[in-house]
Amino acid sequence: MTPIAPPLKVLDAFCCAGGAGTGYADAGFEVTGIDIEPRPNYPYRFVQGDAVEYIRAHGHEYDLIHTSPPCQHDCTLTAGTNAAKRETYPDLLEPTRAALEAVGRPYVIEQPPGRASRRMRADLTLCGEMFGLRVIRHRIFELGGWFALQPPHVPHRGRTGGYRHGVRHEGPYFQVYGNGGGKGSISEWQGTMGIHWTSDRRELAEAIPPAYTREIGGQAATWLGAEQAAA
Repeated sequence: MTPIAPPLKVLDAFCCAGGAGTGYADAGFEVTGIDIEPRPNYPYRFVQGDAVEYIRAHGHEYDLIHTSPPCQHDCTLTAGTNAAKRETYPDLLEPTRAALEAVGRPYVIEQPPGRASRRMRADLTLCGEMFGLRVIRHRIFELGGWFALQPPHVPHRGRTGGYRHGVRHEGPYFQVYGNGGGKGSISEWQGTMGIHWTSDRRELAEAIPPAYTREIGGQAATWLGAEQAAA
């Protein structure tokens, strides 16, 4: 009888409410989340603590490490509307990458388009339209120690609905951030993102749709399986 291989393990660092972790779980990974804040809505094993330090101490225990360092230091809103607040946010991209490279496990770094993403390799670029979601939400992914294929970027069907400079616009997509400007309701955001286990507006706004990491996790599981078979 062929022994059953144990599940692949992924560390979901800077995990927030578990949007990324759920995609990896759907792809067959055993998920552990780490975040500096308490995350009572996180649906998998959770450790509260410093993500960079945890990666350095425990990263070798995982088959894959996914990281979503806080983006406020470099995001578009902080660079523009809230520029005065920029220096109040830590820049964790470089410390995160350094910890990942020191551990030497296959990794993923996720960031929104902006200053931080210009300091990354854009090995993958994903958006909600690729997965039939009612949100654009472009995200850039740098892959370390492994390779994945870029899915085709599906043309967008229009604009996001809501107010821009006092003018109401209609469109097929929701804006999933902030509280004003004609943003969608909590239930609309949950359906749009594919995240139904939390109703916290901030957690939803900071999340990525599980569909993104379901795609990445599926490719990673195939790559890791081939590496193990070749060893």
